Amino acid sequence: MAKPILQEENIKINASLKDKEEAIRETGRILVEQGYVEEAYIDAMLEREEMTSTYMGNYVAIPHGTEEAKAHIKESGLSVVQVPEGVDFGGSTVKVLIGIAGKENEHLEILQKIALICSEEENITKMVQAPDKSSLLAQLNEVN
Repeated sequence: MAKPILQEENIKINASLKDKEEAIRETGRILVEQGYVEEAYIDAMLEREEMTSTYMGNYVAIPHGTEEAKAHIKESGLSVVQVPEGVDFGGSTVKVLIGIAGKENEHLEILQKIALICSEEENITKMVQAPDKSSLLAQLNEVN
């Protein structure tokens, strides 16, 4: 049985990150540690960011790898990093990072679900203010 796309182990709350690169590396590190992707996927996430920003507005960024990086994905999964103080993402402040690794075309379906959740500003506020991993997980439960 495949593991859930998002579980408590994939979430880090109250992170303090110095810049965009460290933020992307952190979201990727969680995906690696939880067995969703190979280490090389992190470089592909940084490469993807150089092509075009993954900042989505509403204090949210959704780092993910390049099309070529799909070979480094073992299983579809998400990582979530909450940064209450925010991190500079090339001129925009990000408080919630959602790292995505989607096998085949699953990333499109996952992105759609995340976009729906993140389109509501109150949902973002709840994620930023979530006191613990289970509260934050509850906000994103629809992606599993």
